[in-house]
Amino acid sequence: MSFTSNLEWRYATKKFDLNKKVSTIDLEKVLEAIRLAPTSYGLQAFHLHVIENTPKNLETLRKLKSASWEQAQIDSCSHLLVFSARTDFAKSIDEYFTLLSGANQEARERLSAYEDLVMGSLPRMNVEWSKKQTYLALGFALAAAAELQIDSCPMEGFDHEKFHEILGLPENLVVSAIMPLGYRAEDEKVRTKTRFKKEDLITMI
Repeated sequence: MSFTSNLEWRYATKKFDLNKKVSTIDLEKVLEAIRLAPTSYGLQAFHLHVIENTPKNLETLRKLKSASWEQAQIDSCSHLLVFSARTDFAKSIDEYFTLLSGANQEARERLSAYEDLVMGSLPRMNVEWSKKQTYLALGFALAAAAELQIDSCPMEGFDHEKFHEILGLPENLVVSAIMPLGYRAEDEKVRTKTRFKKEDLITMI
């Protein structure tokens, strides 16, 4: 199938087959798509937690399901991806330029003009800006899953603060979206995809 055919195939899966697991190889492909996703300045101001549906994690998933108004995806999926926005922007910038320079001071000095430019944007960086970065990563994850014919469901319908508490996340992270991964249950009712016509959605100038 072509890429667009796979996008036609995908839908927001509501019920997963507990007995079907995403392979380690395919999961790594989705995670690599997230890692390679574009972000503002390339800072990747987000963090991802991957919770595998195993007996060890069952209690955590049940708590997260309760914080998601008992939506079935949470504990029936193979893996639950939790996207969090970072809010420690200065540290994120420092880490990025350390990486970009190979931790070489001379190389970093040659990047000083660009680093100053990025640091100049620091006052405009806030949690809403950071959340947008997570959605870029989420979009790439959805596309990668579709390309592999792995079912998924982007979700905002959960108690974000309870997720933060249940997962024991540090203060510099704000949970912004989740994405269950797996394979649709046999009795899952696939909804017909409804989209506006191109001419109603897109204006060519």
